[in-house]
Amino acid sequence: MTATANHVDAPGTTDVLWFLPTHGDGRYLGTEIGARHVSLNYLSQIARAADELGYFGVLIPTGRSCEDSWIVASTMVPLTQRLRYLVAVRPGLSEPSMTARMAATLDRLSNGRLLVNVVAGGDPAELAGDGIFLDHDFRYEVAGEYLAIWKALLSGEETTFKGKHHSVEKGKLLYPPVQKPYPPLYFGGSSGAGQEVAADHIDVYLTWGEPPTAVAEKIAAMKKLAAARGRTLSYGIRLHVIVRETAEEAWREADKLIGHLDDATIATAQQAFAKFDSVGQQRMAALHGGRRDKLQIYPNLWAGVGLVRGGAGTALVGNPEQVANLMKEYIALGIDRFILSGYPHLEECYRFAELVFPLLPLKKTTGNELGPARNAGPFGEVIANVVAPSLRRASQS
Repeated sequence: MTATANHVDAPGTTDVLWFLPTHGDGRYLGTEIGARHVSLNYLSQIARAADELGYFGVLIPTGRSCEDSWIVASTMVPLTQRLRYLVAVRPGLSEPSMTARMAATLDRLSNGRLLVNVVAGGDPAELAGDGIFLDHDFRYEVAGEYLAIWKALLSGEETTFKGKHHSVEKGKLLYPPVQKPYPPLYFGGSSGAGQEVAADHIDVYLTWGEPPTAVAEKIAAMKKLAAARGRTLSYGIRLHVIVRETAEEAWREADKLIGHLDDATIATAQQAFAKFDSVGQQRMAALHGGRRDKLQIYPNLWAGVGLVRGGAGTALVGNPEQVANLMKEYIALGIDRFILSGYPHLEECYRFAELVFPLLPLKKTTGNELGPARNAGPFGEVIANVVAPSLRRASQS
């Protein structure tokens, strides 16, 4: 793992990242009811909230359904102080030298707050629209060559590389990044080809929110692959979250989230996902099979989001203790960062931090003298102008 902090984190601790919904947001899935515009002002509200509340960073999604992640990150950086931005590079869609310069610039201008998400793609129709006609395993070959060049350039090396898909002659980056040797690389790939690339190049291996047994199997496989290369990885998980003060409220909210979906909408979405060649997407779809009666796949783990949303399709659902306990179950497996989201993202950013942060073993993450990136409040309104309120929890009955 690339070291960017000036201390050693305690074992069994975690970072939590939030999400900027650049493909849309709202109170319900699959409908315009309660929908919100993806505007600069709205995205900045979410980013500022995440920064103030102490989230480690935010994921910015990528693809044709999203606003451009690099431009969004660039507009958010001056509005925030500590928040990191997990921004996508797309091997095959861009040249490694170009994105190396982009990464170095954004890392410098943000004072070391760039995280890089490597996305090979999983939707052949979208890839074809971008002019990429490589099959699944070839895309990962491209990604491996791309990252070899990208890492060498950002590490300050004069780089000559002649590969099957990429060639560079005496490439050089004149302006280095703040983070050494380069901003940390995040990557999720469930296929054998994807895991090989991760073992060779990646700092943080990501999985979507499968039940703990499946996640444990993935981590064990990746540890073995990385160890064979003399490397050690960190592990993250991407999930949605629906947390309320009582479990009953949380499950009602889960039902409401998909309350406007009809069977035709679900069928259309599932037919589209079936055309993906992403192994991770196939594993997500298999959790529920497109059926409403098979959505609770593990205690407090719900697959309803995946009925109509590609990629991450599962949510943590429950009261604060239940959600925190399931997160701790993942932490015990080796997960040391969570990338979370909730609908709508502004309110749920606050709700999760207020209800669950106090129950988690959060890292005391620092970097570039930005100070601790963990929740330390809020303390609420002073009572009668003289007494600070004590921590009071609503009844869980």
